[in-house]
Amino acid sequence: MKIFICSDIHGDLDSMQKVIEKSNEEKAEKIIILGDLLYHGPRNDLPSTYAPKKVIELLNENKSKILTIRGNCDTEVDQMVLDFPILADYALIELDGLKIFATHGHHHNTETPPPLMTGDILLHGHTHLLTIESFGDKNTYINPGSIALPKGGNPRTYMIYENRRFTIKDLDGNVVKELLF
Repeated sequence: MKIFICSDIHGDLDSMQKVIEKSNEEKAEKIIILGDLLYHGPRNDLPSTYAPKKVIELLNENKSKILTIRGNCDTEVDQMVLDFPILADYALIELDGLKIFATHGHHHNTETPPPLMTGDILLHGHTHLLTIESFGDKNTYINPGSIALPKGGNPRTYMIYENRRFTIKDLDGNVVKELLF
């Protein structure tokens, strides 16, 4: 299964359009969004194409493909306008024998990890910093970065999962980081 993974859209219409465009180009069967869908948050600058109502339309049009984790900027009010669930704090996903704890990252992260077994993967956004690194008991932390508001000099990025391979790409499709299990 090919999965498109991104985080931290923050109500940016251009970024949401890129999610749909790139997931279609990649022929992804599913889209996982690791939180912060509609609101930019008090610590972030307003995205240049901030249009949460239009983002809502695109999300709802693609609801059958989307799995979303609640971010620190997502609320119950957001759930009222979206036609798919967004309020789960995490999802446990098993793909090709890999066990993945997917969350936003504001509660569970490498500093305050969830209960992981040896070799499990922690997948989260929140920091807006793309990362693939080892930690804990042979665990791996993966962060796709932010598709809307990257930090640390990073480009706008998304990630593709396919056949035990995690590939972080910029919006031009260039591979930025990759990990094969």
